[in-house]
Amino acid sequence: MATASQASTDSLVIIDTAHRVEFDPRYGYHRYLIGSFRFERDEYFVRVTYPKGTYVSDVSAFLRAMMRDVAWGFFYGWVNFDEVFGTVNHYGSVDVFVGSYNAGYKAAGTDFIERFDANRLMGCFKALLSDWTNAGFDPFAAPLETGSAYGSKHGNNDAAVNFQRELAERFVGLPGDTELRTDARGFAINRQFADVPQDEPEVETAPGFEGQLSAFNLFAYLSRSPVTWNPSIVSVVGQSAYCPTSEEHILPILHGNDRVEWFIQLSDEITWQVNDKATAAPRAIITMKAGDIAAMPADISHRGFSPKRSMLLVWENMTPGLEERYGAGELPPTAAEF
Repeated sequence: MATASQASTDSLVIIDTAHRVEFDPRYGYHRYLIGSFRFERDEYFVRVTYPKGTYVSDVSAFLRAMMRDVAWGFFYGWVNFDEVFGTVNHYGSVDVFVGSYNAGYKAAGTDFIERFDANRLMGCFKALLSDWTNAGFDPFAAPLETGSAYGSKHGNNDAAVNFQRELAERFVGLPGDTELRTDARGFAINRQFADVPQDEPEVETAPGFEGQLSAFNLFAYLSRSPVTWNPSIVSVVGQSAYCPTSEEHILPILHGNDRVEWFIQLSDEITWQVNDKATAAPRAIITMKAGDIAAMPADISHRGFSPKRSMLLVWENMTPGLEERYGAGELPPTAAEF
């Protein structure tokens, strides 16, 4: 049986029209209009106008969340910018919502949702991200590693907003696949990982198996990650992907799962805020330290807080149609039942 949130969106029509742009001479930015939504920013805030009201966000927080939504291709399921605004990936189409998964907005009748062709929406979001990101600000970086998002329009940082995460097709280091991160490739050791050993394993391959075996130092690989909260893919076996990442400060989104997601804390610690996905009601606070393993259920959203740059391994099950099976209640939301 479909969940209430899924049933309420089944009748949405996909909007397949390009976004529109208006110049705002007050601050030098453009407004972006798509469907019934209008996005505009000033020196400090973003305002999203929709048929039932206006949603307001700090511009720095909004751009950090938008950076992940764009770079991840709307990711698996829900990318909540906060407890009110976000997107839901339907793998070909994407919902943009205000308050649709917030009990307060639902009760007040101020929730709103529209569904867009994924390519149309991505075009709008990429243009907005490029326009609204000023010189000196990197929405992928930790706050101590970048400048300010505030102020009127001044320059751009397209090199940062166009950063491509590395996605191995089989395994890092195999011929033709993702390479190791090195100084020569422009991947310096991060300031907080200066003590991480950089030695690599020695691989000896039996005759006839050349090019089919690889090994690498995962800690060294992660120590050279130039961005935060941005999972790469280092290995793929069937539909199973290992997606490690380096984390510092706050995960800019509340990720709402459309499948069970596994976390292995490799170093330091992260505290996770866990909410109910449909209502945004708090469910749990979890602190993971090095060596801890957790399975995030398919019916929650989560946001991480990392006081020191840490290393996290995320395991993703990429089986096609898995989100539909969880959404229909065919699969239980937790990895195990006790």
